[in-house]
Amino acid sequence: MTIKDVARRAGVGIATVSRTLHGSSQVSPETAARVLKVVEELGYRPNSTAQSLVSGRSHMLGLVVSDITNPFFPELFKGFEDVALQNGYDVLVASTNYDTARTAQCVQRMIERKIDGVAIMTSEIDPSHKDTFARRKVPLVFLDVGRVGRWVSNVKVDYGAGIAQGVEHLTGLGHRRIAFISGPDSLASARERRDAFLRLLSDPCFGAWREAATEEGNHKVDGGLKAMLRLLARAPRPTAVMASNDLTAIGAMRAIRQWGLRVPEDISVVGFDDIQMAEFTEPPLTTVRLLRTEVARLACDALVQSIVTHGTGVEYRMSTTLVVRQSTAQALASRELLPSEGEPAIAEQIVTAIE
Repeated sequence: MTIKDVARRAGVGIATVSRTLHGSSQVSPETAARVLKVVEELGYRPNSTAQSLVSGRSHMLGLVVSDITNPFFPELFKGFEDVALQNGYDVLVASTNYDTARTAQCVQRMIERKIDGVAIMTSEIDPSHKDTFARRKVPLVFLDVGRVGRWVSNVKVDYGAGIAQGVEHLTGLGHRRIAFISGPDSLASARERRDAFLRLLSDPCFGAWREAATEEGNHKVDGGLKAMLRLLARAPRPTAVMASNDLTAIGAMRAIRQWGLRVPEDISVVGFDDIQMAEFTEPPLTTVRLLRTEVARLACDALVQSIVTHGTGVEYRMSTTLVVRQSTAQALASRELLPSEGEPAIAEQIVTAIE
């Protein structure tokens, strides 16, 4: 069925059918009701491709994420899609895998599809890509790294408060040798979390421990495992570790078990994000909750608002909440947890085998 068939059956012109389908006030309620009845009877569905060619809009939003295999991002995508559909938009999703070259390809795909707005939920974005979208007047919303302005919005997470929640929880349990496994140093959000942790460790109660308190991971399970093995080979060992995200924390817990130690009896572990699987690890993971559904809602709302207002940018702020589960416990002050002779070499062998 075509729009001509609808117009013929309803006894109106094609323009009237088009205006009715777009909710125009130029069509009387009686005529609109007659047209919509015919649309239902004939099972007519507008040709979205043809509409896009006429209007110059795709009615599609883009979502660029770092790693689609990280449970944080599928959960974010679901929330983003729900809000987009409510506003009449489909979603095109792209994963960069933390690769700047691949990010450029994602940007090109978005441009070719004439995307109406793009949510870039990753840090590895070249400034030139922002300019490319801005020249085309395509609204953008970033997670943490956006500078609000014409066509640009930002969702800002208070990572400092989240890291503080985790560290204060551990110090309240008596831990002073607290280590931190960061994300890749190339990511602005990972650096922000690490720097927030180091600022907290400037307190005199941590002593010289601050100098060897961090290891770099890759925001994946294997990176958390390798970084934790390196921490375990140090003297003295940490009694607690906080991770830049939950996948890193899960890898750290596996390394602790491989070493023959226990979580939380020997070493407490805290994650960040509260992905769905965090409550099903063994033991369930204490973590800092960042609501993906809320991030998604704010990002999509910012894009829709910018589209409607022809480029107005806005910044939303996101808070975090500590979720205490069973991966943290009181520090054992009587145990120094010093590596036994030969353990550093064993750690090196394990890391080499994994790589």
